[in-house]
Amino acid sequence: MRPQRLNPLFRPLASLKGVGKALGPLVARLVGGEKVVDLLWHLPSGLIDRRFRPPIAEAPIGVIATFCVSVEAHDPPAPHSPAPYRVLVRDPSGFMTLVWFRARAETVRALLPEGTTRLVSGRVDSFDGGRQIVHPNPIAPPEEEARVCRVEPVYPLAAGVAAGSLARLMGQALADLPDLPEWLDGPLQAREGWPGWREAVRAVHAPEDARALSPDHPARRRLAFDELLAGQLALMLVRAAQRERPGRALAPTGRLREPALAAVGFALTGAQTRVLAEIDADLAHPSCMLRLLQGDVGSGKTVVALMALLAAIENGAQGALMAPTDLLARQHMESLKGPCAAAGITPVLLTGRDRGRAREAVLAQIADGTASLVIGTHALFQDDVVYHDLALAVIDEQHRFGVQQRLALAAKGRAVDVLVMTATPIPRTLTLTQYGDMDVSRLDEKPPGRVPPDTRVLSLARLDELVAGVGRAVAAGSKVYWVCPLVAESETGDLAAAEARHAHLTEVLGPRIGLVHGRLKPAERDRVMEGFAGTDLDVLVATTVIEVGVNVPTARVMVVEHAERFGLAQLHQLRGRIGRGGGRATCLLAYGAPLGEVARQRLERLRETDDGFLIAEEDLRLRGGGEVLGTRQSGLPGFRLADPVAQGDLLDIARADARRIVETDAGLQGPRAEALRTLLYLFERDAAVRTLRSG
Repeated sequence: MRPQRLNPLFRPLASLKGVGKALGPLVARLVGGEKVVDLLWHLPSGLIDRRFRPPIAEAPIGVIATFCVSVEAHDPPAPHSPAPYRVLVRDPSGFMTLVWFRARAETVRALLPEGTTRLVSGRVDSFDGGRQIVHPNPIAPPEEEARVCRVEPVYPLAAGVAAGSLARLMGQALADLPDLPEWLDGPLQAREGWPGWREAVRAVHAPEDARALSPDHPARRRLAFDELLAGQLALMLVRAAQRERPGRALAPTGRLREPALAAVGFALTGAQTRVLAEIDADLAHPSCMLRLLQGDVGSGKTVVALMALLAAIENGAQGALMAPTDLLARQHMESLKGPCAAAGITPVLLTGRDRGRAREAVLAQIADGTASLVIGTHALFQDDVVYHDLALAVIDEQHRFGVQQRLALAAKGRAVDVLVMTATPIPRTLTLTQYGDMDVSRLDEKPPGRVPPDTRVLSLARLDELVAGVGRAVAAGSKVYWVCPLVAESETGDLAAAEARHAHLTEVLGPRIGLVHGRLKPAERDRVMEGFAGTDLDVLVATTVIEVGVNVPTARVMVVEHAERFGLAQLHQLRGRIGRGGGRATCLLAYGAPLGEVARQRLERLRETDDGFLIAEEDLRLRGGGEVLGTRQSGLPGFRLADPVAQGDLLDIARADARRIVETDAGLQGPRAEALRTLLYLFERDAAVRTLRSG
């Protein structure tokens, strides 16, 4: 149960005064949630200092200032005139005009009755030899000086949410902040000079100067650390509970591995050998494995996965390999047939396409243990799939599956070891924050003889030359990918761009041009991809839905249109689709002018290196943690308060503190226990608390 003291933070936004049916959903979308705590995590991005109080005659142009003035005269425009509404005001030093466009006369007169004294604030402009303020705000009687003459936070806004409305809601939320127990380690808090939690929240929403907006400000660092500590502690508690769960030892014997490896036809790289040793140590240990295998495109993850699966089979159990699409599952089946046959194993395939008697026959083989290796899609964990003795589950392109799907597959056996794989290079920072519950292995070496693509950067102004070059590549026997631009997270826009390019290339190069995009049904997308992998199509126009693991050996050319709109890591992933059948491949990054400095750096970096991990770190540095993999591609949650790039040192401190907590008080029963549980609930890491209860 969530501690009651957190109730003020977890009540709905609709409970705040002034949140109606129209405003509520708009604010919820802006702040990323429907609770008061989501509003509090929406931090200011700027400030307006209204404390500057010069005389009118000495006020600098272009500066925000506040004046105490007497209202002299109103000058409303004639009916239906486009002229502005003007009000003449003065102080002892001189006159100034206040200006409104399309204002209601009764509203302005109510704010500034003639003959009264008012505080007015705004940016001072010069017009027709005099000073003026256009749309001054706020306007208040002199007794409200403390409210007006202050530093005012500026928040990111969205359509339909006015700054004043958001400020009023934030004021209510801040007025009802609960007093929470201190979860920080005392010596750490003293060393860093961090305020208490409630003081920190109030401080970040009441910045006194520009420094208060910096990630280095003590209040911001404290709240960022809270978020990172909650994340690291939750991951470690869950992992510790998993390690305590009884597993079973699956020590490899080599009986099946040796003939399978001989059939693969090449020796393992040093990185593959090292990673396999890490996996073998996990398998031989009598607790459940949960390991993330990161490997760049073409680094040989599938062979490592097969060796792990064979270890389970050598111990008389079953192994399952799950891929995100039918096409990828079938490609895995095709590529593993040879080595499996050499080992005397016949893998079976189970996907959503399988129906009727064929499906029933496969299910029977899985249930009686005849099928020792099962390859498939999410169909592998459906209710009617019963395993004889599943011991190892390998999940390919794990970011395409949710945690629940991973758990559902693991629940199909007894003490199932889990190996998840990704070809998306993930920077160390994001690996620690998102996959801290897993042990991590990296394949950081390519097989010998693999030639990196020749990557070139050129302007879209040379589109005709590009199309002609594609025609020559096709004539020489190459397949060509043409990737269309990401249009601001809009599937409709992406589709329109791809359809237009498909029509253009078909007109110039002929009918053997395919098109895939996110709106196609999976079966239709697979049909087009199979046509491209086979003999029906020469060019594939695609949005970014090109399947990560799809292997088309004759694809040697890729054009990425508007490459400046893509992240570095994503461009590197796309580039990995070509040159898989040997020989030199060419990746053409076509940009739209003018090219910004950060975009230019990104494209140059991609031209210089083929190291996916270096590229991922550079992408994180240039773009920041929130965007590094793209929300649609990665499935990684972002941070609300922490910036893993600017505050990278805090992650290491949080990780070390969480490790100390778990090592000394894994059940959270000690002196900091109540406060730490409150922290976990505050950042909605409830699953970790449930793990403590159930374990």
